[in-house]
Amino acid sequence: MNENDYKIAVAEWSKCLSDYHLISNLIPTNYIFELPADKIEKIKEKNKYVDVCAEVGVFNGEVVLIFIPLDEKGYVDKSVVEYQYTVLAPLKHDIILQQSKEFTVVKNAVLSSNLTQIDDNTNTFFPVSDQPILDQDIAIEAIGRWRDEGMEWFFRECTEFAGARIFRKFYIPMEDLCHPEPKIAGVKCSFALRYNDIYGRMLVTLIFISFQELLQGNSAKTISNTYDWAKPCPPICRIPELGS
Repeated sequence: MNENDYKIAVAEWSKCLSDYHLISNLIPTNYIFELPADKIEKIKEKNKYVDVCAEVGVFNGEVVLIFIPLDEKGYVDKSVVEYQYTVLAPLKHDIILQQSKEFTVVKNAVLSSNLTQIDDNTNTFFPVSDQPILDQDIAIEAIGRWRDEGMEWFFRECTEFAGARIFRKFYIPMEDLCHPEPKIAGVKCSFALRYNDIYGRMLVTLIFISFQELLQGNSAKTISNTYDWAKPCPPICRIPELGS
């Protein structure tokens, strides 16, 4: 997507924010975004910040996520004039959310100098995560709530707040999209609804479900193909605004 199309798409989404009827036609709550591996690599290549910005737009009558590369300080990289984007579309196949946990059991026996056993113990090491995983049950609940209550959320935001609190972009940890092992073959991305204690209300977020060439682990480790939450803006706009 070129810069002109990007600006038009973002402006079109802004026009929709107070119109519940328009939004309900644009965003079926059972639709998702998809990112193939080659597109993820292009996003990774251009983005230098720990997060990447995905702005919401309307392009050719469809809702899109447009990935805006950020520089090392979190500002838009002005040298980039072509943007990767993905279209909100029906899910073509079932999604498998997978989480594996491995437990390590260490059994110790101590023999004295005359070879008699003087101690024995067994320790179980519970799994810890070395990736920004999301508990599978929490993810399922949040996605299900979006499917069942997403339109009610939009109706309230449109009628009571004129769309002012509806998301315009998301800040996504790059770790959600790019991690070396297991190698990712692609990512599916779903809207989700989750209560935020700080803001005291339900917020729309994005959940990333990766398709990996191999899902395996070793020692005391948890591995999942369901990754962290994206930060919706508004209200979570701590990263420097897009060069403005």
